[in-house]
Amino acid sequence: MIISVASGKGGTGKTTIAVNLALALAKDKEKNVQFLDCDVEEPNAHLFLKPVITSSESAEIPVPKIDDKKCNYCGKCAEVCVFNAIAVTKNKVLVFSGLCHGCGACTLFCPEKAISEEGNEVGVLEEGKAGSINFTHGRLNIGEPMAPPIIRKIKKKIKKDGIKGENNDITNRHITLIDAPPGTSCPVIESIKDSDYTILVTEPTPFGLHDLILAVEVLKKLKIPYGVVLNKCDIGDHKVEEYCKKNDIPLLLSIPLDREIAVAYSKGIPIVKINPSYEQKFIQLFQKIVQII
Repeated sequence: MIISVASGKGGTGKTTIAVNLALALAKDKEKNVQFLDCDVEEPNAHLFLKPVITSSESAEIPVPKIDDKKCNYCGKCAEVCVFNAIAVTKNKVLVFSGLCHGCGACTLFCPEKAISEEGNEVGVLEEGKAGSINFTHGRLNIGEPMAPPIIRKIKKKIKKDGIKGENNDITNRHITLIDAPPGTSCPVIESIKDSDYTILVTEPTPFGLHDLILAVEVLKKLKIPYGVVLNKCDIGDHKVEEYCKKNDIPLLLSIPLDREIAVAYSKGIPIVKINPSYEQKFIQLFQKIVQII
């Protein structure tokens, strides 16, 4: 089972929910829990899970390399590039690697076969273990504009060995948790697509509701089932709860604003480590998701 944890905006507690859910589920020795931090521009799940990193590999995208001896500057490569990563002048081809998505169209359509591809490193992928949790995260190189290539590389690490029970229900021996980037942009889409379920983390504020609505519309388009976790539920107003009720969106868990939790967070200590009662709450959250699916 693949569960992604997302949010319409940053700062709602998305990583907090993902980390604590992973730790709660990992208590069950029959479950194999995998954690993927796909927030590659600012990964921080490792600050709480504290994994031992055992391997590292480069994340690259193929960018065009022009052979000036073969090129006749016909401009076909620039014509087929929908990302404007190539410009052709009278006697020069300019490649803007920061805009290139590595789609290969220019190489395919070059009539003179004057284009080859070379790897351009955009970041790094690291793997390790946090107790029994299999951990993977990526880091986008400073100045690189595109996160999706690293996210795709991270998601190739997903292990899919869920089995079916007697009533064809998912017993979820293997659970993959994806900590998605905040927002609703391309990196978010790349992170949450193909998920079995998405948890949307929000807060009871006007901004929280506004961006929750945007995230819900994205998930409707992707046809991924979803539910809401309301963090800092005792501040602000009740409009998020009213929105969820009106639109039949499951409210999976509510977490109050708690000084003890905030202090622990600032020290990199998960909720379940300081308040064991939350362990059962996160297990119940997971059970709700299983029932919905």
